[in-house]
Amino acid sequence: MKLKKLTTALLAPMLIIPMMLSPITAHGAGITIKLSEADSVQESSELDTLLEVLDYLEAYNIEGVDREMFLENAIRGMVYTLDDPYSDYYSAEELEEFEGSLNQEYVGIGVTLRFTNDQLVVTQPLPGSPALAAGIQQGDIISKVDGVKVTSMEDIYRIQGIEGTNVVLEVLRGSKPMTFTITRGHFTVPAVTGKYFPDSKVGYISLSSFTEQSDKQFAAELGMLRKAGMESLVLDLRDNTGGYVNAAINIAKNFIKNGTVMYTSGQSGKLEPINIVDGESLDIPVIILTNEMTASASEILTGALRDNNIATVVGTTTYGKARIQNLFSLSNGSSLKLTVQKYLTPSRKDFNHVGLTPDFEVKNNAVAQLILALQLAGMQSLEVKGNSSSLTVNGVSVNGYIDVVQSGDKLYVPSRVLNALVDGEVVWSSSLQKITITTKLGETAGFTVSSNAAKVINNETYVEIHQFQNKFPGLKWSYQQRTITLSYK
Repeated sequence: MKLKKLTTALLAPMLIIPMMLSPITAHGAGITIKLSEADSVQESSELDTLLEVLDYLEAYNIEGVDREMFLENAIRGMVYTLDDPYSDYYSAEELEEFEGSLNQEYVGIGVTLRFTNDQLVVTQPLPGSPALAAGIQQGDIISKVDGVKVTSMEDIYRIQGIEGTNVVLEVLRGSKPMTFTITRGHFTVPAVTGKYFPDSKVGYISLSSFTEQSDKQFAAELGMLRKAGMESLVLDLRDNTGGYVNAAINIAKNFIKNGTVMYTSGQSGKLEPINIVDGESLDIPVIILTNEMTASASEILTGALRDNNIATVVGTTTYGKARIQNLFSLSNGSSLKLTVQKYLTPSRKDFNHVGLTPDFEVKNNAVAQLILALQLAGMQSLEVKGNSSSLTVNGVSVNGYIDVVQSGDKLYVPSRVLNALVDGEVVWSSSLQKITITTKLGETAGFTVSSNAAKVINNETYVEIHQFQNKFPGLKWSYQQRTITLSYK
């Protein structure tokens, strides 16, 4: 099987009805259309014209003609003329690759990476991956790929390759140089990851894609968390670009006993409710995390749980894809992916190209989003520990990282992380070059760039930790081996 290579680029937002529909008369969908005699004559004439062009090209074009390629390009031209970014044509090989990506199946070595401070850092070797089997660890710095020095994020493309081929990575683990020869292979990225914080009885589920099995995996993880004593749940849908609509509906059944998941409408424009009957009621606080790449099926689930008064949403406005596609099988083994419906939230909001606005907006920092979500879920005491490749909260490892900047005896920490710990509001004044943090108790503190109390790096603001502690003495922190530990009481 040819599978999509894993890169840091996200999949295009997608929402697919999980069925391959049989061809219809005149190459349509699952029903029989009766054409009038005039329609039949017009269709025959149009097809004859297309065949005439092919015949002329084949007979007279001096460059030669690949008839199959010409027909394929003609089909692509028809689809692309729709001016619909979600409709597409797939050859049999492209369809296999697309379906693999839907189910998060890839070929490569299986690591997630980030380029920071001129270094390519491993943030996670993925479960079941060749990299994990070879011994690659979180925090390893890849210095060379096949003997060539790493200089930018573009070097990840040299790590990719064909299944069964080798790549040689030179790695720094701390100050120790190491070399790994890794055979690229097929692996599957888990769609569902669960964590439990026993001290606060908060559960956490990260749902990275709506795959064919994600609804079953989600139900199993939710069951384990409930058995452990979970009293609230953080559901992380950040960077989840969608997948199968039935998986989203089935996951919603774990929260909604009886209610509407969404409304859909096709060419007629008539709204049809999609309802859940005899689902389950979770009856605990639910916090959903979203960002600008929360799309499609993720937006269905977010809208359904919020509009049914089940969940509160934290993060940034979602992608804004409220359209549904079907896959139509063609006789030559290829397929059409066509937009066939739009959908609205249970409150009948059409958010296409607009997105869903969170109840609590937290921009520019994923760790700050997570901290607020955990606080809303009932976590009253937090100890956050992180570096450029890892993050733990109250001793539990979660996806994420904290970048700090050291300048002499000064240490700068992202302002939004510090602000989240004190449960405040942060405001940046570009004219004054000043960060102002105000807590719910009315405590206010300002930090200016001119006094070296603040920095702006890559459009993110940082506060010097000693000066922050002077203003907020409840902050406790330590910095060892490039890892910052933060808590606030």
